[in-house]
Amino acid sequence: MLSDNPTAAIIVIGDEILSGRTREGNAHHLAGVLNGIGIDLREVRIVSDDHAQIAGAIKAMDRSLGGLYDLVFTSGGIGPTHDDITADAVAAAFGVGIDINPEARAVLEERWAARGVEITPNRLRMARIPFGAKLIPNSVSAAPGFVMGGTHVMAGVPEVFRAMVEAVIPWLRPGRAVSSLSVDVPRPESDVADPLRDVALRYPALSLGSYPWQRDGSYGTVLVVRGLDEELVGRCMDELKRDLGLA
Repeated sequence: MLSDNPTAAIIVIGDEILSGRTREGNAHHLAGVLNGIGIDLREVRIVSDDHAQIAGAIKAMDRSLGGLYDLVFTSGGIGPTHDDITADAVAAAFGVGIDINPEARAVLEERWAARGVEITPNRLRMARIPFGAKLIPNSVSAAPGFVMGGTHVMAGVPEVFRAMVEAVIPWLRPGRAVSSLSVDVPRPESDVADPLRDVALRYPALSLGSYPWQRDGSYGTVLVVRGLDEELVGRCMDELKRDLGLA
């Protein structure tokens, strides 16, 4: 699918994701949000709680560091424990220092005071922000995320992650939203492959995909047409249905 929309990648951080202990849903949520505002998600990468892996992924992806994409979004690793090392890895990727951020500390201390929570060194780890970063507000638990270059660093807790996504959306340059149509065909994927390929060749500006399903012993395929031109998407789908004998 041809597009001049902004491009994006997601880095999911955490050994708990790679071990299967935690089911990942943040990338799925963000993918839908980005698609809705015309930002093309090109890659999702899962890395362990490893300083070099996190920093390396950011440098490979963030265009401001010579990477591939306009925007990068990370999920996980900014909490109060020893393995929450994302902020340090981001600072290393950008070649800047890191320390307690006065604004972040003030936000956290205000919340802790209201709840009678003791200020401890571990809790203050959540106020450690790379120098020069812009804070991402957190309406759920106060501990902020931050933005460095094109990288948006957010929490892994789903509720907090979603709140941070809502906070950063107004800061992003939207593109053209993708139009999408689908048709459910009660035939196996192998039976629709040829007509799908032929129509795809006639519409190089669009993305055509097939997704097989099995329900109650029956087989079928969902065919999807996606693109930036709504009229073209509709015309392509009409031709696809005609070639499949569905129109």
